[in-house]
Order: sequence, then structure tokens, then C-alpha cells
Amino acid sequence: MPAYRSFYFAKEMRKANSLHFSSNESFNQLIKDLNKNELKQNKLPDKLKNVLRPYQKEGFNWLNTLVNYNFGGILADEMGLGKTIQVISLLLAHQKKDSTNLVVAPASVIYNWQNEAQKFVPELKTAVLGGTKKERTQILANASKYDLLITSYQSLNRDLEAYQKLVFNIQILDEAQNIKNHQSITAQSVKVIKAHHKLALTGTPIENKLSELWSVFDYLMPNFLGSYLDFKKKFELPIIKDEDEEAEKQLVEMVTPFILHRLKKDVLNDLPAKEEEIVYVNMGSKQSELYKLQTQKLIAELSCQGDAEFKRAHFEIFAQITKLREICCDPHLLYENYHGNSGKLIATIDLIKANLENGHKILLFSQFTSMLEII
Repeated sequence: MPAYRSFYFAKEMRKANSLHFSSNESFNQLIKDLNKNELKQNKLPDKLKNVLRPYQKEGFNWLNTLVNYNFGGILADEMGLGKTIQVISLLLAHQKKDSTNLVVAPASVIYNWQNEAQKFVPELKTAVLGGTKKERTQILANASKYDLLITSYQSLNRDLEAYQKLVFNIQILDEAQNIKNHQSITAQSVKVIKAHHKLALTGTPIENKLSELWSVFDYLMPNFLGSYLDFKKKFELPIIKDEDEEAEKQLVEMVTPFILHRLKKDVLNDLPAKEEEIVYVNMGSKQSELYKLQTQKLIAELSCQGDAEFKRAHFEIFAQITKLREICCDPHLLYENYHGNSGKLIATIDLIKANLENGHKILLFSQFTSMLEII
């Protein structure tokens, strides 16, 4: 019997009052460790002992327990509870020479992952695969030099061939609802990456369909919920069409040990005061080119001015700087015929979607009302 069946098997045997059910010390310890109320206290990296809040330490212990037993799992904390720092703590605890970890995340947050790692654990060698194809290939060719590689789902799809010879220690999917469609290229891509341990982060393991839960677990622990056809026959159709409470209860009991879900209201006493977070975003290639051209134009104009002209040109200089800020937001603010994307707009839409999916309300400000119209 696979180890991941142990928890469910033990519960079923005890429910049945089986006279012939006995277990050894190792089995009992595994069951105890999987029980979130009796989590084993794992050694937390010294430098993070005073950084993590009590519920985050519990999350670290839970993640560490999964990795120690070679299980996969979903950290499903509500947005804002610090899933990133809990994972970074885990990576530091399992840091080994020539051992590389991989985070796959939406493009809007890949640099945030690197910033968080550098902020709390600067000794972790990190690299973001966010440049050109050539630059990404070069990083992957030297993957063993890094403790953590961070890529977007889109880049992973494009670079899949370069991952074929790599084996990661821990692979983490951030916003794992990106693989909710098990037939999508993205879902298929992340599932062929080789890693000793696999984890997923998402505040919404199920958005619309039960099949979304199956897809995430198929990535974490293939065959845990059977093939999709088996899952559909045993759980999805009975629960959705027949409202089969027994099937629903069985599914919940199977997946519960491998999902940790906390809400802000559950850990209110541990939460800090309101925090501000800066999300850094790269410009798109065309957007970056326009920004460089506008900057060069401004520099050329300033270099031709004497001191007296410079003092009189304050308003003109401010207008030119405002144009640079508009290009940073979205070049469409200046050029109606612009054909390209905006890094900031893409990141903003991703953040809006993620917050709405987690049931949050959003108050959006912009210094340009025309930017709000574009959004």
C-alpha cells in the first residue's frame, strides 16, 4: 500500500472497529505526523525563528513533514498570510550543495519571489528565468549553481526541452490553479518536470470543478486519486450529479491530510499591522524600447540647454518625465497605434484576478484616470 494511503486506511479500519487491524511504531508515527493537531516540531532555520509568526511556523512544520515522508501537498492559506516565506523557510531547511529547487509562478510575481528570498535569506542563490530565450537557456544549463530557480508558467512552456535533463529537489507551483485544466499545455508541462518533492500553493484548490482538485493532485502525487476517468466515476459524477454525501466525505478524508488551509480570521491574533508590498515588474520588449527612445530624447534636449534655459524649462521637463511614467504604465496612454503589451498592466490584471478569486475586495488607484479606463 502506498504510504499516502496510510492516513485514510487507518481511519477506515478504526471506523470499522477492525479486530484484525494492528500497526507498528513506524505506521503510528506516520499517522501522528500527518495529523495537523500533532505536528512534529521540525528544526526551523535559526535566522527565521524570529521572522515567522506562530501559524507560519506551523505551516513550515507541515511542509517539512510532507517532504520528510516524500508526500506532496497544497498550502492553501488565504492570500496575505505569507505562503512565500513559509516555502522559503522550507527551502533553507533543505538547502544542500548542488541541489536546485524550482518555483513556477505567474509572471507578475516571479520577481517578488526573488525579492522575498533575498530579503530574508540572502545566502540563497536565486535566478529568475525572465530574460531572452538565450539567457534562460544559459541559466538552465548552469542550474546546479543556484539554490532556487524561478520561472513563469509561460516561460516553462517555451523552455520545456531545456528542463529534460534536470532533476530538482523541490518543485513548487505558486497559484496552482493555473493547472486546473488537466488537458492544458501548462498542466502537462509542469507534470513532466522531474523533482524529488512537489508542492502547490493556492488559496483556491477548487474554483469551479472537482476536476481541478484532481489535476493538482495528479501533479503532486500521480495515482493518489487514480486516473481522471476513475476519479470522475468514483467522485466527480456521484458528488456533482447525485449529491452523494458518502462519496464527498470519502474524498474529503483522503485529501485533508495533504491540504493546509488557514483564513485570516483563524489567525487574527498572529497577524501584523497592515503591510505595504511593492511588486516589481519588467517592461515588455517594445515597451522598454519606447522608454529608451523617450529617455534619449529628453537627455538630448537637456544637453542642448544652458543654465538659464534649464531653469525656464521646468514645466517642459516635468511634461517629458510624465510621458516616461505613462510609458511605464502602458504605452497606449501616449501612442494609440502601439502594438505591444504592458508589463505593469499584465501584472495588475493578474493581481486583480488572484484577489477576486480569493474573495477579496479591491480599491484601485492610479495617477492617470486614462489608465483606469484601460484596466
